[in-house]
Amino acid sequence: MGFGRRVRIKTAEEVELIRESSLLVGKTLAAVAEHIQPGVTTLELDAVAEAFIRDHGAEPGFKGYGGFPNSLCTSVNEAVVHGIPNNRPLEEGDVVSVDCGVLKNGFYGDSAYTFAVGDISPEVQRLLDVTKECLDLAIEQAVVGKRIGDIGWACQTHAERHGYGVVRELVGHGLGKDLHEAPEVPNFGRRGNGPRLMEGMVLAIEPMINLGRREVQQESDGWTIVTADRKVSAHFEHDIVVRSGKAEVLSSFEAIEEVLNKRSVKS
Repeated sequence: MGFGRRVRIKTAEEVELIRESSLLVGKTLAAVAEHIQPGVTTLELDAVAEAFIRDHGAEPGFKGYGGFPNSLCTSVNEAVVHGIPNNRPLEEGDVVSVDCGVLKNGFYGDSAYTFAVGDISPEVQRLLDVTKECLDLAIEQAVVGKRIGDIGWACQTHAERHGYGVVRELVGHGLGKDLHEAPEVPNFGRRGNGPRLMEGMVLAIEPMINLGRREVQQESDGWTIVTADRKVSAHFEHDIVVRSGKAEVLSSFEAIEEVLNKRSVKS
């Protein structure tokens, strides 16, 4: 999955189109969240997502991208990212990172959320909570005048403070007419290093944090990335636009968390 070399600053109109795509991803993930429970397969979740995306006048952003076969990346437990949906039923205590992209009006949206399947251990719940905190702290750094290294530093220091491993081999990225644009946005780094952040840069920021060590490896399917020590990994992703003072978040977890909150009240 390559990156364009030149950073493309987005116009106000382009930002609105990316926002539309990004918000559709959040709604798609909310539709998927309705179905996540023990016994459901990730292929079933993939079918839900594809139908929802097409019903809303968009195309799945991942399907066929670089040869990827499905609409969702579904990464269960020790799978970090790029998991291919399959027929294995999810089990109580699993976690599944669901990464989704859409293409609408010529612009991509790209967001991810890690879901608990039934009840999960407090240890794994803490990993999910901290990974989400890493995303929030990284976004706080995405302002005019800071640098890419500031984003990675905020994520890395928070994760490592809790004893977690920060994946190095996979990174966030620019976003727009292409799914992966410049610049790369690592989840580790040094403050004050890297390209300077400019008004109108659109970035997909996506911490991938491991319960154990940071090392990963690729499975024989050529896509799925797993933790080398087979401990659980978590992944959350937002699309943002760099602004003065405070980044503007284009994607949303609101619809997802409404679904999760309703389900937890029922149970």
